[in-house]
Amino acid sequence: MSKINKKDFLPYAKQSIDDDDIEAVISVLKSDFLTTGPVVTEFEDMFSEVLNVPHAVSCSSGSAALHLAYLSLDLGPGNYVVIPSVTFLATANMVLHTGAEIIFCDVDPKTGLASAETIREAIEFEGKRVSVITVVHMAGQIPDMQSISKLALELDVQVIEDACHALGSLDPSGDPVGRCSNSAATIFSLHPVKAIAGGEGGVITTRDAEIACSMRRIQNHGMIRQNFTDLNQALSENGQVNPWYYEMLNPGFNYRLSDIHAALAKQQLTKLKHFTEHRSSLVKRYDAIISTMPDDFRSFIRPSGRASCGEVAWHLYIVLIDFKGLGCDRFTVMQYLKSKGIGTQVHYLPLHMQPYYRKRYGKKYLPGAEDWYAQTLSLPLHVGMEYEDVDRVISVLSEALVKCR
Repeated sequence: MSKINKKDFLPYAKQSIDDDDIEAVISVLKSDFLTTGPVVTEFEDMFSEVLNVPHAVSCSSGSAALHLAYLSLDLGPGNYVVIPSVTFLATANMVLHTGAEIIFCDVDPKTGLASAETIREAIEFEGKRVSVITVVHMAGQIPDMQSISKLALELDVQVIEDACHALGSLDPSGDPVGRCSNSAATIFSLHPVKAIAGGEGGVITTRDAEIACSMRRIQNHGMIRQNFTDLNQALSENGQVNPWYYEMLNPGFNYRLSDIHAALAKQQLTKLKHFTEHRSSLVKRYDAIISTMPDDFRSFIRPSGRASCGEVAWHLYIVLIDFKGLGCDRFTVMQYLKSKGIGTQVHYLPLHMQPYYRKRYGKKYLPGAEDWYAQTLSLPLHVGMEYEDVDRVISVLSEALVKCR
């Protein structure tokens, strides 16, 4: 079998970096500030403007963003957070880092999304008093946030949106995800495979000034430089604040975003509309080709279900394949695609099936999440692709399914 040249390999996801992105980073490298400088503030202001939300707090990663959001809602020992089992590890892990505990809820096996019904079922089954509901916008799709918000109001709990997949998506009213119309805070990732790349980084948006203030304090070691409690130390003999003085009321973290990362993310943010539209056109191409596949294939392979809650900025193109019905296994299909220069991925192994969480919370059966996992396969989707790449992916996938039947 011929070896695939790295240049010919089509990964499932990839950043898109142009000369203007490189120049933005070089500009910071030549400046006086590599971190805690003006570019971070400029990026946060632009992010707020794009999403039409009062506060955007940047940080060092999407995981840090989750941790800050949870801590800003005073999560700690004795609290419980509901989380869809189909999500990345960080969504749940950061809950544990606050001392709180997790209740995993099921998802729709066609979309990978939680709903008010699956959330309520999980809460009633566990019988715990919940403090926060975390909602995951899988692949860019938005769950029915109005019904989830209504449930949260009924239960008197806060909602956090994990929108790492959904920068650029719009809700049914046309508001951008991140405006926090139905949540206390929304978190985003600047990881290279996400909508815009910062190298690493995260952003939390909120409409609540107190939450934003709390997150800014926690992300910078817990320090404050105003509203001091110990005025004897804060003030000099002439009554002016000592310029070196700061206070820590509670321990925090170094979760700051550097100006280097912010410069790249800021430049990328100017291209969000273009990125979103191009990925959408690729999704339509995928859909069109799959819809014309022979009937015996379309009974085994289909695009993941589509939620009807807004306009999707697609992060992943996921197909659901009945591997069992086809008589083949996913590993064989993925390896065949890889041998032909096509990368794929699985999003995600449900968290309730992870060894750590099985040991912590016991074995659980969430049929929707497990059905989703059994069938899901993420095909290449990124801005560097063209229609012929989509055609190639489906052609090779068809070959793989024929060979393994």
